[in-house]
Amino acid sequence: MLKGTVALVTGGASGLGRGTVERFVKQGAKVIVADLPSSKGKTVADELGETNAVFAPMDVTSESDVQAALDLTKQKFGKLDVLVNAAGIAIAFKTYNSNKKLPHKLEDFSKIIHVNTIGTFNAIRLSAGLMIENTPNQDGQRGVIVNTASVAAFDGQMGQAAYSASKGAVVGMTLPIARDLSKDGIRVVTIAPGLFDTPLLRELPDKVRTFLAKSIPFPQRLGNPDEYAMLVQQIVENPLLNGETIRLDGALRMQA
Repeated sequence: MLKGTVALVTGGASGLGRGTVERFVKQGAKVIVADLPSSKGKTVADELGETNAVFAPMDVTSESDVQAALDLTKQKFGKLDVLVNAAGIAIAFKTYNSNKKLPHKLEDFSKIIHVNTIGTFNAIRLSAGLMIENTPNQDGQRGVIVNTASVAAFDGQMGQAAYSASKGAVVGMTLPIARDLSKDGIRVVTIAPGLFDTPLLRELPDKVRTFLAKSIPFPQRLGNPDEYAMLVQQIVENPLLNGETIRLDGALRMQA
């Protein structure tokens, strides 16, 4: 079903984004690997072959960067069918650290919101313009947008005020954006992943990773990026999925 599909994946050089890039190419799609200039995006694209993937250096918070990536998409592959927003950053700091007598830095809170929330919206608002140029299918569909939130949007842990707020905002804007773009034939769905085996978690000690895995009811292991990518594919292929946030977490409900 993905054969002939053109997708732009933000955060495509690592983690969930890279898992999506690799799955899509295996399924016959053409992919723009969008990530920071300092990322391994070019290496990932080169490994997949220039006929299948191309790297677009991009900061999701930059209007000119996103527009340049979209221009490259049209130049290389002629259209855009799917946008996957997988770029994101995290921070862990309490609202007020009483031991150190330090409040959460406002600039840190702002940066998380700027990248995770505003960056996601920036990519959506600009990508929609290119998708609208597509010839609609039998349902009138012209494109699909898949966002990445987190289970932290619903049950964030201590120290996750900024991250939870940024991902909660992604969840909150999913339905109104789906409604905004409905007349243009563009579906919008958000995935809220639980604990996945990504570079962020690989930095943790093994005993911590084992503890986190055991906190997941079933299966008791970290998620694989390809399992996230499987759901992205299902969202693209299932025409009735729209305006919804789907938890992908093995029944995990995080505790404080």
